[in-house]
Amino acid sequence: MIYKQGFDFCFDEKACTACGGKCCIGESGNIFASFEELEAIRAFLGLEKEEFIKTYLRKVGLRYSFKECEFENGFACIFFDQEKKNCSIYELRPKQCKTFPFWDYFKKHKEELKNECIGIYF
Repeated sequence: MIYKQGFDFCFDEKACTACGGKCCIGESGNIFASFEELEAIRAFLGLEKEEFIKTYLRKVGLRYSFKECEFENGFACIFFDQEKKNCSIYELRPKQCKTFPFWDYFKKHKEELKNECIGIYF
């Protein structure tokens, strides 16, 4: 179990193997990454910068967000492996993904979190 100060829930990371990637799919949204994180992913994929940006990213203001693909009745992160139902770049996933479900947003939206993550315990 993972506990984080300031949150009234804990997270069982072992639940990830059974959930089917609920945190990677659903409504459209932004998945931001730092330039350092993006560079690590680009290097891992062995792509030139322009090809990586064109294929995997979209510009949102001054930042980049991962593109999304249509999936089931919503969307999935472009790095979501739709067959294996997990993240294809898990070891390189950005901080936004690594810190899930411990986002300040979920302190006030507990019902939404319960629907999105089977590994949450209050």
